[in-house]
Amino acid sequence: MFKFFLKKEWFLWAWVGGFFILLSTWYQVQLDVKINEWFGEFYDTLQKALAKPGSVSLDEFISYLWTFAGVAALWIVISIITGFFVAHWLFRWRTSMVNYYHSMWDYAKNIEGASQRVQEDTIKFSRIMESLGVGFLDSVMTLFAFLPILYGLSKKVTELPWIGPVDHALIWVAILSALGGTALLAAVGFKLPGIEYDLQKEEAAYRKELVLGEDNDEHMKPPTIAELFGRVRFIHFRSYFHYLYFNACKWSYFQFMVIVPYLALAPTIVTGAVTLGFVQQITRAFGRVEGSLQFLVRSWSTIVELISVWKRLREFERQLDFPADLKFKQT
Repeated sequence: MFKFFLKKEWFLWAWVGGFFILLSTWYQVQLDVKINEWFGEFYDTLQKALAKPGSVSLDEFISYLWTFAGVAALWIVISIITGFFVAHWLFRWRTSMVNYYHSMWDYAKNIEGASQRVQEDTIKFSRIMESLGVGFLDSVMTLFAFLPILYGLSKKVTELPWIGPVDHALIWVAILSALGGTALLAAVGFKLPGIEYDLQKEEAAYRKELVLGEDNDEHMKPPTIAELFGRVRFIHFRSYFHYLYFNACKWSYFQFMVIVPYLALAPTIVTGAVTLGFVQQITRAFGRVEGSLQFLVRSWSTIVELISVWKRLREFERQLDFPADLKFKQT
């Protein structure tokens, strides 16, 4: 699966292309930081204009909107270009995998579900990596960019409700709430990767019998086809049950986290020690830090699918046991 990064022919795409993705993602995060600063200034200006009519001119107010439009437009352009390039980059990764499997087809064709591994699982792998890989990269960079910002802003937040004085309180709230949510969902969802793997395995066996049934009616007769579909039904119903309580925990946690920053800010807000712009800026920074730390929580269902695909491809590659004296060029 990772020959893409080791073969000389893919060097430019793998490493130079990877660096471009890294650079463009970092630039997007920096634009997001500028937007966060804009929110603080804009809402302070908005509060000033509403509190004292005539204190802010129309041109001054409109200029804030144009500033946002300029930064947002640049973010959109970079995002579109990055997404386009990532799609091409990942298809090259898939190509390196497929070329290797093609070169081993004399051996691969004798492995159960070989066609599914080469076609379906490679495209699943690339599509999951497109969302999950870039999302992880963005989360890491966002964390490094916004954590110092939240650290600086939280100097004004010196107290938490029911707890009392805490230095840099929002930093601790973001870290502990995100880690707590990650641990909770990891605990309730630890069975999901294995279930997803079994689900795909049973579906593959059922599909194979259907394909064979196109040429031979004997494959479509009971008890074989009925038994296979019965196993498919069983694993799907098992999956529904486990996702039921997993989703209950996940969405309860996310809805609770909506009010957490405001709850943490409550003593500071009610004393009137901060402005509306500060509240907007710090809650947005808190959301970015918290969202980065919650990457595993938010992506758990996708991670489950990726683990399942990875297990199937690794099992497939291990079975490509060819003679030691076989001469071929891995591509």
